[in-house]
Amino acid sequence: QVQLVESGGGLEQPGGSLRLSCAASVRSFGSYHMGWFRQAPGKERELVVEINWSGDTTYYTNSVKGRFTISRDNAKNTVYLQMNSLKPEDTAVYYCAARLSVRPEYEYWGQGTQVTVSS
Repeated sequence: QVQLVESGGGLEQPGGSLRLSCAASVRSFGSYHMGWFRQAPGKERELVVEINWSGDTTYYTNSVKGRFTISRDNAKNTVYLQMNSLKPEDTAVYYCAARLSVRPEYEYWGQGTQVTVSS
């Protein structure tokens, strides 16, 4: 079983920055691909970014390219999401998720952290 705990959300002004963290309680963190999803009110949950088990392959949805950066520290069982140049449309609940590298679907989810971008 994998437990994921997100932190770092909050209220930020447009153009500002936030850093989300996701701490995983699992023995073999390095075996998992990690992703950040978000869900805005009235919208479906979407994959924002993901990183493979070793950290050398990443994916970014077009709307966050050049603004968001995902990274991981396998020694600390933690994945990070650095969000810069925030926009009001980034407002959502952000979820951390994990899947084994051999699995096609994300299996484990955090409780979510609210990110609100507003002046």
